[in-house]
Amino acid sequence: MAYTRKNDEAVSPVIGVILMVAITVILAAVIAAFVFGMSGNITKTKTVAITTQKVDSGHITVMNNGGQDGGTLKQLDITTVPAATTPFCTVSPSSVLTATSSATGPCTITNTTAGGLLPVGLNVQLTGTGYSGRTQVTTVGTFTDGSSQVLLDTFI
Repeated sequence: MAYTRKNDEAVSPVIGVILMVAITVILAAVIAAFVFGMSGNITKTKTVAITTQKVDSGHITVMNNGGQDGGTLKQLDITTVPAATTPFCTVSPSSVLTATSSATGPCTITNTTAGGLLPVGLNVQLTGTGYSGRTQVTTVGTFTDGSSQVLLDTFI
């Protein structure tokens, strides 16, 4: 009578060793990333809701609707492509806010008070000839930590 031996092992020892080595290599790479500072230069994305609307061929409205980082917004720079001829921008509420514009640069919105921030509900009116066709509006925000980020880049 011949006896057969039944093998009850689920994974062969060779595959087990390969899996252990792979886990060790992955753990070593993660620890090395933290030790050598590879994860330290990641910046946080700011969240501020900006909307825009074309009123007519001579006016575009941009509005700050706030957001998670809306309380740290110091400055807005708004550019349009194609750029309007004779551009002019106004802002409301305008008691402490200033809006500057030029034919070659963006419309820049700042708060004139010391350390002033831009309020939620800020409404910027861009006026100029040349908004009749498809217009690209790009809004860049500058924050209290010195970082700046594109908040809106859209076609209207």
